[in-house]
Amino acid sequence: MKTRQRGVALVELALIIPLLLLLSFITTEFGRAIYEYNAVTKSTRDAVRYLSFQTPGTHIDEARNLIVYGNLAGTGTPLARGLSLANVPAASCCTWQTTGSNPVLTAVTVRVSNYTFHSLFPSVMGLAFGDANGDITFSDITATMRGSA
Repeated sequence: MKTRQRGVALVELALIIPLLLLLSFITTEFGRAIYEYNAVTKSTRDAVRYLSFQTPGTHIDEARNLIVYGNLAGTGTPLARGLSLANVPAASCCTWQTTGSNPVLTAVTVRVSNYTFHSLFPSVMGLAFGDANGDITFSDITATMRGSA
């Protein structure tokens, strides 16, 4: 009876390995996508916090650099793969709204548009991650904060 069982474990392993690899790749890429989304979200919050202490309409370039590079100077590598200053256009990234009369409240909103996550594996065993190129374009990432003045 034992001789008839020889090699069964190897065949079972060969049958289950593709499913395990598929699950591993999908889990890894999903985790990377969430990590990069959170990095962009955090940098957007940092930029809106920075602008909330500035005079409305000023320091927009520094805020854009803070979103993309994590510093005011705009040096180094982007915080997330595929993130660039093009995702934070100067004309529409930072807006101020004034409400109220006594006291007047000013709120600033920062927006990151069309950020695309680039998967390392466009497809695994025929299963595409995102679009045909393995890209997922997130909706606009925004943060709003009341100004200090």
